[in-house]
Amino acid sequence: MVTPLPGAVGVSGLDVYDWPTADGVCGGSPHVHLTCAECYVVVAGVGRVQTLTPRGFAETPLRAGTVAWFTPGTIHRLVNDNGLRIVVVMQNSGLPEAGDAVFTFPPDTLADPSAYADAAAADDEQAALRRRDRAIEGFLELRGQIDHGNSAALSEFYQAAVRLKRGSFADWERRWRAGALAAAHATGEHLASLGAGDLTHLAEADIHVLAPPTAQRLGMCGRLDVYDASAGMSPHD
Repeated sequence: MVTPLPGAVGVSGLDVYDWPTADGVCGGSPHVHLTCAECYVVVAGVGRVQTLTPRGFAETPLRAGTVAWFTPGTIHRLVNDNGLRIVVVMQNSGLPEAGDAVFTFPPDTLADPSAYADAAAADDEQAALRRRDRAIEGFLELRGQIDHGNSAALSEFYQAAVRLKRGSFADWERRWRAGALAAAHATGEHLASLGAGDLTHLAEADIHVLAPPTAQRLGMCGRLDVYDASAGMSPHD
């Protein structure tokens, strides 16, 4: 059985959408993660990440070599100025791409789980484009409220997001316990073993390789190369 990536993190490649948006830039769907941090390692191109937090709106330039990360609750929107390509590193075995995300749809959509599910679906490029535009509509509305001093607007969005995802929390906890928490416990056991002079785990040393993805899927911010840790191979396979 192949071990998870170090620290039970997830990784994916991302070609940020170059589709024009209503406010004149190109990019992906604004969204938030409720429990996971996410890191961008920019490998090519230039762009920006726009964020909304309790401190207001911010825009961070991105270019090859930039490493930027944000914590749970940071609403983020990727802008592709020219060929933006990113490696995304995610907490909890890739949970940000596997459920821990809420799009910034307008309040009426966020308040209706059925309408939200319909708007969030993206089976083809046109559906992904509609989803992106709907999320930008809500993002720009929310940004306008925050810019005009409505400090309650962000809290109301968070509350709506939590209501939408409440039924998933138990599954997220199981993923965390089996991934990040188990990896931390394993490190503690290794440290204790080394302290006792027990080198047994070093005899299990090996290398694992994830094959390059053969296809992309339509992600929240762009076309995703999704790596499957369960399909990793060691030299002995």
